Amino acid sequence: MQVTETQNEGLKRAYTMLLTAQELDAKVMEKLKEAQPDVEMKGFRKGKVPLALMKKNFGQRVMGEAMQEAVDEAMKAHFAENGLRPAAEPAMKMTNEDWKEGDDVEVEMSYEALPEIPELDLSKITLERLKVVPGDAEVDEALTNLASNAQDFEDRDEGAAAEDGDQITMDFVGKVDGEAFEGGSAEDYPLVLGSSSFIPGFEEQLVGVKSGEEKDVTVNFPEDYQATHLAGKEAVFSCTIKAVKAPKDAEIDDELAKKFGAEDLDALKGQIRERLEAEYAGAARAVMKRAMLDELDKMVSFDLPPSMVEQEAGQIAHQLWHDENPEVQGHDHPEIETTEEHTKLAERRVRLGLLLAELGQRAEVQVTDQEMTQAIMEQARQYPGQERQFFEFIQKNQQMQQQMRAPIFEDKVIDYVAEQAQVTEKEVSKADLEAEIEKLDEEV
Repeated sequence: MQVTETQNEGLKRAYTMLLTAQELDAKVMEKLKEAQPDVEMKGFRKGKVPLALMKKNFGQRVMGEAMQEAVDEAMKAHFAENGLRPAAEPAMKMTNEDWKEGDDVEVEMSYEALPEIPELDLSKITLERLKVVPGDAEVDEALTNLASNAQDFEDRDEGAAAEDGDQITMDFVGKVDGEAFEGGSAEDYPLVLGSSSFIPGFEEQLVGVKSGEEKDVTVNFPEDYQATHLAGKEAVFSCTIKAVKAPKDAEIDDELAKKFGAEDLDALKGQIRERLEAEYAGAARAVMKRAMLDELDKMVSFDLPPSMVEQEAGQIAHQLWHDENPEVQGHDHPEIETTEEHTKLAERRVRLGLLLAELGQRAEVQVTDQEMTQAIMEQARQYPGQERQFFEFIQKNQQMQQQMRAPIFEDKVIDYVAEQAQVTEKEVSKADLEAEIEKLDEEV
């Protein structure tokens, strides 16, 4: 196939590709020959149908496939010969739209090439890894928070009124139009007032009740209630209060530790210390990663594919707009224009993305099947009871797999760069680390 360059400006490339009628016919015959052993026709044994007859009967059917294969092969040969890599799937267009069998095929191909990325001496990068050693005060603070989350309840004095945050135990029967409905009744039901676990307006009406009291609570089911036969209807719940209990923080002792799966209090403190160390290490890694990316950004300069920058700038503008307008869901909003600031940030992201991809390729960084499986399993836990369906969905969806593989790959490249760089460790306080994290949030 004849390939002629028509554009070579920066990273933009365009070519015309000419597939002669003879080349196309040869490709069609090649495909027919491949299929010949499996073809059966009346009057011929299987595999013995003449090619000329096959072409008459099936030529038109394989023409498009043959044409596509020929173009794909020419495109791959072009990239291999020139050592170029497209930034995205090349745009292909057949230019002789009035084509008929027997004519040459003219195709226009255009794309943006990935830039040449220079070699870097990563050993020149100097980085600081912050380290925070959890103190007893931080462990005790986390322990106190655990105790607060594992709060118990104790009976209030006889005749005491229930307050917001108290737990009441009750029997109740709900009725709509005087008739009890399925799922609207319970006995010895524990309810924490203010937990918003019941229909809006229900819990507020029980503030002030006392043990032994009977009270009717009238509420309206929401219009979008999941049980459509109840949606928007008024219901009356006849409640009998059997106990009123006040919240009480759990005692910080061995019993608390056992609630969280530890043998005793000392073991729980050890687990908390390990968790804090992991949290601090993760935050310190984020700080070092930003510093590393800043250093890498200073070290390189190369042309960027315009379409990649434009697409990234649009995504940044879109995300920032939604951050400022959280009440707007979906894409039903005015057109969002990109600014110079969006484009500048997009250029940095595209440049660093291409650089990290190249560094990873040169270092032969790979994401293993085990790492992918672990990542999928972690995300599957967000869908209790549907883990298997989620896993199967990911296995069948190449795009989702790529989205999950990308951050794993990037993390491994970051680790690789850190191994090559000069990294010193600096012990700091928790407050110092938090201040550095806040800086990351402030910067774009």
